[in-house]
Formats: sequence, structure tokens, C-alpha cells
Amino acid sequence: MSKKKKKEKAEEKKSKPPVPEAGEPRRKLEEKDYLKELRRLQLEMVKLQEWVKAKGLKVIVIFEGRDAAGKGGVIKRITECLNPRICRVAALPAPTERERTQWYFQRYVSHLPAAGEIVLFDRSWYNRAGVERVMGFCTEAEYGEFMRSCPEFERMLVHSGIILVKYWFSVSNDEQERRFQARIDDPTKRWKLSPMDLQSRSRWVEYSRAKDEMFKYTDTRQSPWYVVNSDDKKRARLNCMAHLLSLIPFEDLTPEPIKLPPRQEDTGYVRPPISDQNFVPEIY
Repeated sequence: MSKKKKKEKAEEKKSKPPVPEAGEPRRKLEEKDYLKELRRLQLEMVKLQEWVKAKGLKVIVIFEGRDAAGKGGVIKRITECLNPRICRVAALPAPTERERTQWYFQRYVSHLPAAGEIVLFDRSWYNRAGVERVMGFCTEAEYGEFMRSCPEFERMLVHSGIILVKYWFSVSNDEQERRFQARIDDPTKRWKLSPMDLQSRSRWVEYSRAKDEMFKYTDTRQSPWYVVNSDDKKRARLNCMAHLLSLIPFEDLTPEPIKLPPRQEDTGYVRPPISDQNFVPEIY
């Protein structure tokens, strides 16, 4: 191993927050440690993005889990520094009447990635195995057909060359209740609580059974589920990002530093009067 590689490995190891020994209680993750590691992982995500673009890879990452489990938080941190033309989020609303008559997977197919793209599904076709199953929005026949055809559908995606990664965010009953209450208390977050979210609290056990049944049929060798312990939001974000980076081998294709060209010389340009333009009032 070259001296440069050894130095990079040493710096990477040094930058990571310490991992507790077996049986040792986890210390609180300090904000500065979290932000430092988040920055490092986001830089790696940018490298992964450039590799996906250069090699024409097609990547799908599915984020599922209970309401308030932290899916949106990790998606936000992943996309924060990425190019939205390469990495985009698919968060589909409830199906329309027309979509209800289509082949179930049809409305998701239009959101699949082309070469050089990453698509993050904030919930996905697994709605049928979760909320639709528990809330009675699908028939027993539709549910059974989904469980039968979903592994086949995902097998087709993988065989077509798509990299498919599935994450389930696991949150405890007490932590979910705490997060729900925090949303109720904060007017800027109250919009996050839908009637379906409230129903999920009262049907906790039903959702647990639905998740277990879903894993039974869809946790396959070709497209396994990866469970993220999300009671600690910050650790969940870091763990998920680090794991995703470990699944897709990539090389650093960071462009060389850019040299800014000199500004064009003034050849007699005259700016129109400022009074002719509408400026935003400077009240701050």
C-alpha cells in the first residue's frame, strides 16, 4: 500500500467516532463529531455520484419503515450535496382513480433510473404490503398477487442491470411517540402528521405483523432488506450512508481544481437606471 493510501486510511479512521465495546452503553454522539463524519460521508457520496454518472450505472435505493422512523432525514442528508439531475427523490402521492386501474407497478416504472442516475424512493411499491394491507385499501387477492409478483419484479430490475438497495428504518414504540408529540408541539412540523400517521399509532401491532410478512416474502438473495436501527437519528443517518457507500464499489473521479477565468473587459457597457427595476425591500 502506498504512503498516500496509508495516510488516507489513517485520517479516515481518526475521523470516525469511536465505537463502543460489546456491552458498553453508547455515549451521546457529540454534534461536532456527527457533523465531521457527515461531511466526510457526503464527500464520498459526491464521488459515488460522479462514478455512477461516468459508468452509466442505474441505482435505486428504497427507504421504508414506520412513520417518523427517520427516512426523510437520511434522504435529505444524502441529497444535500448531490446534483439533482443525477440523484432525485421519488415520493409518490396516493394513486389517482386511473392509476388504481393500472398494473400495480406501472406508476413506479416511470420513475426508474436511466443510465447515470440514482433514484431514492421515499416509500415505494411496498405501500401495498404496509399501509394498503393494514388500512384495507387493497383486496386480499391484490395483496396476495403483490407478494407473489414483487420478488419477480425486483428480480427483473436486478437482471436488467439496476442496482437495487432496500432499507427498513426500525424505530421503537416509545421513540415514535416522542417524535409524534414533538411534531404536534412544533407548528412548523405539524404538517408531517397525516391522518394515516395517527392511524399507524393505533395499529402498531398490525403494522408489525404486516412488516414481518413482507420480509418473509421479499427479503430475497437478489434484493435483501437491510434494517437500520433509527432510534438515534444521527447514528442512523451515518450508518445508512456508510453502508450504502460500501455496497457500490467506486473510484474517486473528482475533477482537477478549476481555474476561474478573468472577467471580460469593460467595452463601454452602461447599466440601466436602478430606478427602472423592482428591488426586494431590504428589511433585514
